[in-house]
Amino acid sequence: MLKNIAITSADIVDRVKLSAKIPEIIEEILTEKIIVEAFAATGMEVDTAELQKEANRFRLAHQLDTAEDTWKWLKKYQLSFDDFERIIYTKVITRQLADRLFANKVERYFFERQLDYSGVVLYEIILQDEDLALELFYAISENEVCFHDVAREYIQDRELRRLRGYRGVANRKDLKPEISAVVFAAKPPQVLKPIKTSSGIHLILVEEIIQAELDEQISSKILSDLFSRWLETQKKSLRAGGNVQLCLSND
Repeated sequence: MLKNIAITSADIVDRVKLSAKIPEIIEEILTEKIIVEAFAATGMEVDTAELQKEANRFRLAHQLDTAEDTWKWLKKYQLSFDDFERIIYTKVITRQLADRLFANKVERYFFERQLDYSGVVLYEIILQDEDLALELFYAISENEVCFHDVAREYIQDRELRRLRGYRGVANRKDLKPEISAVVFAAKPPQVLKPIKTSSGIHLILVEEIIQAELDEQISSKILSDLFSRWLETQKKSLRAGGNVQLCLSND
């Protein structure tokens, strides 16, 4: 039995290779290099107070309540304090670069795609018999039976049946295209005529349509999406020009 095991940097690199994580790590490295270079090109500077705020957010997120907790965390991940500062610095410049490039584009982007951010509160029953779905639809429409009673009888999944088919708040992207087009044109509360998809026949009660407002959460998401697309464009351009070189030694 082995009494002492020495793990070297070469062992770690070898394990990364064997774990098939090289492409993932390359993406992370490429992303950081693009951000650092682009940020430098803007001429912006990082404020010390902003670095401190970001460090505090990081410690809070990782439950590093004391200096000792932070040092233990660094030791666990084989990081130096300089590495910690680099992590914080990269987070700050990433946010500042994203703001510089896209903050003034968020509002226009939102209003051009406002429906994509709207939500719908719905209940759903999926059947496999189209004739039965139509029969139930007309029975509900004529107040012969209520949607929730139908859900309780025909939904097979126990938990979903207990919720009477409640699906919560869904966005347009969460729904199949053939469903979202009809759902967001509904006048709540409204039971929709059965919709056929590859999953079956959908009997849907639209309870409420929630019109999207450009709040902080949606603004952050749009900014993140725009910045991510920009990064992907930069990576694609670099690769197309043969400007990404992988220099790994096999020794």
